[in-house]
Amino acid sequence: MTCKAPDYNCNGNDPVQILHEWYQPSKILIGGIFTHIFILLSELSFQMHPSEEVINAAMMIPKFYQHILALAFAIHEINEIPNILPNATLGFRIYDNYHNARMTYRTTLDLLFKLHQFLPGYRCGTKTHLMGVIGGLRSDTSSQMADILGLYKIPQGVIPSTDSGIENYLHIECILSFGSFQPAVKDETGFPSLYRMVPNEAIQYQGILELLVHFRWKWIGLMTFDDDGGEHFMQTMESMFSKNGICSAFTNKVPVTVRIFEMSDMNKYIMNSIPVFRDSKANAVVIYGENANIRWLAAIILGIKESLGEMTSFGKVWITTAQIDFALFMFQRTWDIQMFHGAISFTSLSKDIPGFQTFLQTVSPNQVKGNGFIKDFWEQAFDCYVPNSDGSTDLHETCTGEESMQNLPGQFFQMSMTGHSYSIYNAVYAVAHALHIMYRTYSNYRKMNNRDKPNSWQVEPWQLHSLLRNNPFNNNIGDEVMLNEHGELIGGFDLTNLVTFPNNSYVRVKVGRLDPQAAPGKVFTINEERFEWHKDLSQKAFSSAKLSIVEEQVPPFSLCNEQCYPGYRRKKKEGNKFCCYDCSSCPEEMISKQKDLDYCTRCPEEHFPNHRKDECIPKIQSFLSFEEPLGVTLASLSLLFSLITALVLTVFIKQKDTPIVKANNRNLTYLLLTSLLLCFLCALLFIGQPNKVTCLLRQTAFGIIFSVAVSSILAKTITVVVVFMASKPGNIFRKWVGKRLAHSIVLCSSLVQVGICAVWLASFPPFPDLDMHSVSGEIIVECNEGSVTMFYCVLGYMGFQATVSFTVAFLARKLPDSFNEAKFITFSMLVFCSVWVSFVPSYLSTKGKYMVAVEIFCILSSGAGLLVCIFSPKCYIIVFRPDLNKKEQLIRRIH
Repeated sequence: MTCKAPDYNCNGNDPVQILHEWYQPSKILIGGIFTHIFILLSELSFQMHPSEEVINAAMMIPKFYQHILALAFAIHEINEIPNILPNATLGFRIYDNYHNARMTYRTTLDLLFKLHQFLPGYRCGTKTHLMGVIGGLRSDTSSQMADILGLYKIPQGVIPSTDSGIENYLHIECILSFGSFQPAVKDETGFPSLYRMVPNEAIQYQGILELLVHFRWKWIGLMTFDDDGGEHFMQTMESMFSKNGICSAFTNKVPVTVRIFEMSDMNKYIMNSIPVFRDSKANAVVIYGENANIRWLAAIILGIKESLGEMTSFGKVWITTAQIDFALFMFQRTWDIQMFHGAISFTSLSKDIPGFQTFLQTVSPNQVKGNGFIKDFWEQAFDCYVPNSDGSTDLHETCTGEESMQNLPGQFFQMSMTGHSYSIYNAVYAVAHALHIMYRTYSNYRKMNNRDKPNSWQVEPWQLHSLLRNNPFNNNIGDEVMLNEHGELIGGFDLTNLVTFPNNSYVRVKVGRLDPQAAPGKVFTINEERFEWHKDLSQKAFSSAKLSIVEEQVPPFSLCNEQCYPGYRRKKKEGNKFCCYDCSSCPEEMISKQKDLDYCTRCPEEHFPNHRKDECIPKIQSFLSFEEPLGVTLASLSLLFSLITALVLTVFIKQKDTPIVKANNRNLTYLLLTSLLLCFLCALLFIGQPNKVTCLLRQTAFGIIFSVAVSSILAKTITVVVVFMASKPGNIFRKWVGKRLAHSIVLCSSLVQVGICAVWLASFPPFPDLDMHSVSGEIIVECNEGSVTMFYCVLGYMGFQATVSFTVAFLARKLPDSFNEAKFITFSMLVFCSVWVSFVPSYLSTKGKYMVAVEIFCILSSGAGLLVCIFSPKCYIIVFRPDLNKKEQLIRRIH
């Protein structure tokens, strides 16, 4: 095709040459569009050609120069391997897009149509063939490249052999982007030949979420550019955050105008951002977008330090995505890189390539020909001047060429291959292996058709696509590289921790891995012991957690407020995001074992909370034991009163023929003393661990024995009254005098109580039971009465007997009798009734073993009251005043 375009000369040069390009000629070319230098262009005046626009200023990011060198190294390495592309070599043409959309379009057209001249839409006699373009660190760069390259979909490309004379048409097969960007970009461009040499960005989103959940960071800051990519990231992450209990404390959006260095907008953005970062409680900040965000963030941190005082440190956990590197301009060489100490980054997987560092060490401005980048890089990186060919110099020190890139700090250049450079390296190999397969297929075809020497090697567009997708290959170090059906690299990310040093250098320490192809449970792995945190955050974590003296071993907090420790639960704050809450103590009988729980859990019945309410401990079994002081005391009193009763009974038996014993029916006296003896002994049934036998006997035995005792007292009282009434001549009560009356009263009165107890045992018998809830921390081993109604029927009937006895005795207290017991029975019944009336409220107000102790005390005190009030006067006469225990004294006192 001949070149006939107005205003252009095929033999002439472009009016304005692109200053930074690197061209290595060959029949087969791989193009590269990189972002290495930032330029400031004047406003468009539309009075001159766009190529003649004036560059006002240029700033270089030296760290990105490795991207350019990685492509050159990969092509050099492939050309040294003869079995990949036999009888052919690869060349390259690399341009800088100057971080500018206009220049991206311009350099893309240059790749298509220029051989040291600029003629859009025309080819001027060249037979070189561009088989792929590598670029797109940013998503907008990739889409801008696709806008141009997508217009030139030539259906056939011909790559000639050395003796081919066939005319060849230019063919662009694909764009291989080494930057990570959202999947929507590819669909929006409508350019299917766009391949990503990094995994799908959605994998990173999940990795960020896993990282936040692992460290329990719930209050998060977000920083991104105010563009479509940033909006997509925000919407995706906010949805994932809300499902996992995470809130965004603030959202910092970098205006698009800041990206193109609008000074007024830059200053306004920085001043507005300072209080946002400074005053937020969010210690973890996720940074998404591009490398420029790190430079703006550094400016914000410097502004914060100035506002707080130069000696003040300011630390947060900066979490960056894979497309972001800690790369600064050379004029920022004095900035303190330690502001980023402890940052966590997702990085593309990379490995050290043998020979790459040696290749870097050979780079010198005097040795690389055709490299339009090396001069500016060398001058800005080493602050010296590379002399022109005419030998002129300026005021700067002249570069010797002996400077070494390995002496540059890590934020300006790295000798080890970065993740982005490794992606570029693999992109070159992807194109080379696809061409190798096509060449091998074509060669086999020629052999099958008996053609020893092919005249041309024809390539269809779809062939390269099918070979790039789902066709794994191994690069020169043996790593498998494979793109899926969507043109995305199948792989994962490394998790690295930035460790800085006082000399303003840093290293990246691998602390984890995000591998979607790993086995379940191992997709996200992390080694927490290898992390280092910013000293400010370590101090904050130490002062809050109080867990460790070694500050770096304590992960920092990133919460809206202090954590709720075990024993407390979170309580929502009205009007705030759900991540902001108050801490409320767990209710009774409930605990929380972990921090920041929304609810407390109830302990099992056989356990109870400790005083901190953070653990359930087993309840102790509680019952009135013979081993404890209270049980020993009551048992001793029971035995003591039993012994006293037995002694009284013995005395009365020995003195059975004396008047004082015979005066009031000694058989009733023996029965009463025996009943009291059994009453005192039955108190022992209430002490010790309850079992089936003791539960059945204790209340029924107590009720029946006391009924017999009270019945005996009632019989004695009625006997006194009947005897007195019968002493009058002609009284009808004379026939009632005798033992039959007393025995009948005792028997009939006691049988009623026996009947009540029999019904109780037959219908609702008492049984051993465990009370889990009445007393905190104790399991009360008790006798369940079976029927509370029957229990109170027993007590009620006994009270009825006592009331009748008290009434009769009170009425008979003044009857004339030398040994009249009525007044003593009256007082004893008064004591008895008082004890049991006070028993009911006391019994109901106590729990556990103390309830049993109250009942035992009432049994002992009421029995002791009967014993003392009725028998102490008689024992006194029998023992100390035997002179009064005579029949003559009895007769004299009667008269």
